[in-house]
Amino acid sequence: MKARKAMVRIVGAAMGAGALAWFAIAGGVTDGSVADTTAMKAVADEGPGYAVEDFAYPNADKILAEQHITLKRGDGHILLADCASGTDLIEVYGRTNAERICFKVTGSSGYLALEIPAVFYIKGNSYDAKVDMSAGALQKTFDLTKNDWTPVGETADDQGRKFMLMEIRTTK
Repeated sequence: MKARKAMVRIVGAAMGAGALAWFAIAGGVTDGSVADTTAMKAVADEGPGYAVEDFAYPNADKILAEQHITLKRGDGHILLADCASGTDLIEVYGRTNAERICFKVTGSSGYLALEIPAVFYIKGNSYDAKVDMSAGALQKTFDLTKNDWTPVGETADDQGRKFMLMEIRTTK
């Protein structure tokens, strides 16, 4: 008889626990209040947010403040580099920067929109490269000589106007 009473108590406790669990899952009383199932459904129905790539150059504000170079956007295959970091770099000389500015190219092609004023010479690397430059309303595209210096901007302009470097495009 004692075993039978114990069995009844165990089954009764299990049924009570199961009923409470079902009630809590179904949105019943869990902490003395009625759960808001519509709020739970709305959150559950939402998927994760979407990452949208705007191709903005990382740390562009810091680079502008420290090096006075405006890097706008690109595909990530033309990156600002330390000129002492290696070979096969695109090297840019401008009148407003005291030192040369270098870019490392990776991948089979690259694109970078930027602003470097008064650029007059650019050394190409092993890639086929073109640069777009502007002087006021005048816009010109220059093909860079591979692994050699190319006169651009005022050194290639019969009026000696100062050109701003606006884009670099490369292909392998």
